[in-house]
Amino acid sequence: MGSAESSGAGGVTRGRVDKRQAILDAAFTVFARRGYAQACVQEIAEEARVAKPTVYSHLRDKETLFRHTVELAADALAAESLAAVERLRDLGPGGDLRAALTDLARRLLTVCCGERSRALRSLTYAQVAQFPDLIDTVQERTAHRPRAALADRLARLSLAGRLRGGDPEQAAEHFFALLTGPLESRSRLGTRRVPAAELRVVAESAVDVFLRAYGAGEPAAG
Repeated sequence: MGSAESSGAGGVTRGRVDKRQAILDAAFTVFARRGYAQACVQEIAEEARVAKPTVYSHLRDKETLFRHTVELAADALAAESLAAVERLRDLGPGGDLRAALTDLARRLLTVCCGERSRALRSLTYAQVAQFPDLIDTVQERTAHRPRAALADRLARLSLAGRLRGGDPEQAAEHFFALLTGPLESRSRLGTRRVPAAELRVVAESAVDVFLRAYGAGEPAAG
């Protein structure tokens, strides 16, 4: 019996996609560990358990590899945040809005504090002089997309009478700011791991302030 890559066109395609994914995952690990300048393609190949020419067959040079690596990591984080926002769809007409928003806030904070997020942030900032456009790339994926999705959810909650009317995009921006502002301070700009207990405090405080501004008769916390 042949290998996956020799068992037909479908097997070849799947094998190539899997190998590319392995290379990009390995590249993120190495770039996060070494930085762009110090990372070498040979080390990435070893981390991915492929030959060095295989890396070049998938991604033609180191810069291309770096850009695709950053984009993939940003997309993965965006998917986690979008999944958290999507949970608001499960909130029924009589559901606990405060609890739902607090759950969302905790999940978003967990994404922001995860190893991938920390590494991506550090890597992007470290290379901003050489790759200034990557800031926009990362922000579009990790911040703007989840914020747009949240704006849609908040608009629907407003139409249902659960939130006050207004600009849902601004409300979504405020919601994220209430999370990221305190997190920046508590994490010392991403250099300190924030304990789960502190994340709960940030989440609950953010939702309390948000509902005081946008809530439509929601009960106060505590």
